[in-house]
Amino acid sequence: MESMFSGIVATTVTYLGQGDDGVHRFALGEWRPTIELGSSISCNGVCLTVVAVTEDSFGVEIIEETMHRSTFSSLEVGARVNVEQSITAATLLDGGIVQGHVDCVGRITQGGPDLGVAFDRRFDALVVEKGGIVLNGVSLTVTAIGEGSASVALIPETLRRTNLGDLGVGDPLNIEFDIIGKYLVRQRSLEQREAWSQ
Repeated sequence: MESMFSGIVATTVTYLGQGDDGVHRFALGEWRPTIELGSSISCNGVCLTVVAVTEDSFGVEIIEETMHRSTFSSLEVGARVNVEQSITAATLLDGGIVQGHVDCVGRITQGGPDLGVAFDRRFDALVVEKGGIVLNGVSLTVTAIGEGSASVALIPETLRRTNLGDLGVGDPLNIEFDIIGKYLVRQRSLEQREAWSQ
C-alpha cells in the first residue's frame, strides 16, 4: 500500500548533505521518532524511504526524477527541512490527504503570515478558494487565488513549527495539489476526449 501523510509537520530537521555513498542525511536534533530502515518519511513534502538510521540522524536516497521535480536539487547544507512520518490506521487525521508526490516547484511572492506563492498556470484548475494545498509538506487552506498564484494564511504555530517562515520572496518551495481535484480534472479531460472522438 502506498504511504500517505496528513500534512501536519512534526518538526524540522537539518540537512547534512549528500555523502560519498549517495545518501542524503538529516540531523534529528531533539526529535526522537521511531524510524526504521524502509520507513516512509516526508521531507519538505516529498515521500522518501529511509535507508540509513543512526541515533541522531537518518538518510534517504533521492532519485533523479525527484531531484528534477522538487527543491532538493537546490537544497543547501544546513537548511531546515519539514518532516512528517507516514500516517497509520491509528493516526488522527487533522490535516488533509497528502501523498508526498510533488507536482511542481513554486516561488514565494509574499512572505510572512499571508504567504503568497506562484506556480505554472497549468495547475490553476486544481486550486480553489478555501480548498487545500500542500506547501513544503504543510497542509494549508487557500485564502485567495489568481492566475498561477494562491495565498494562504499562516498561524504563529505553523511559522514556528515549519520552515515556511524561513522563506522570502523568490525562494522555491514544493507544491502538491489536492488529489481529489486531480482526479476530477482527469475525468473531465477523458470525457471531453471521448466526446470529441464521437
